[in-house]
Amino acid sequence: MNLIFLGPPGAGKGTQAKMLGDRRGLVQLSTGDMLRAAAAAGTEVGRKAKEVMDRGELVSDDVVVDIISHRIDEPDCADGFILDGFPRTVAQAEALDRLLDEKAKTLDAVVVMNVDDGRLVERITGRFTCANCGEGYHDTAKRPAVEGVCDRCGSTEFTRRADDTEETVRSRLETYHAQTAPLVDYYKARGKLRAVDGMAGIETVAEEIDEVLENA
Repeated sequence: MNLIFLGPPGAGKGTQAKMLGDRRGLVQLSTGDMLRAAAAAGTEVGRKAKEVMDRGELVSDDVVVDIISHRIDEPDCADGFILDGFPRTVAQAEALDRLLDEKAKTLDAVVVMNVDDGRLVERITGRFTCANCGEGYHDTAKRPAVEGVCDRCGSTEFTRRADDTEETVRSRLETYHAQTAPLVDYYKARGKLRAVDGMAGIETVAEEIDEVLENA
């Protein structure tokens, strides 16, 4: 099964994609993670991508499509994958359609996670992670059991993404509504769209996703 998880930044696409991938043996493909890895590596394309992402804007289609094309050819994607963070525009969706046609692959469903902008800003600006193991936390929703100590590995070092400020988050939401929200109509017209409540609890959202995929 090949899927897309669609929704604004911070909607929980990554969390749900990982959980669904574990349940169904699918590979989670996060373009955001791949681009951030390139940025951290300091490559030329990585530096360019970082400058764009830090402004809350979108990386060029050519770079993202090239990453996706090579990644879905890997053996671990043979049984299916979940695209998390791509496509973000109708142009990218059309490019993905062409790419999948060329590779004789099909898109089974697009899961859109509906959210409230105001609550989403609070969700994103409050998140932080363990610098050692990557466990995720939040200022109000999920703090470590022992203040300043990671529940999973015991580390006392935590990090926040530089672009998780209110100004940048609101800029990213504006970009989403202007460029990505039209994908809802694009995939609805093709009978691929499945909607869930992205503001519900993590387990509830996971159950909703399983339900909507039953008929995908």
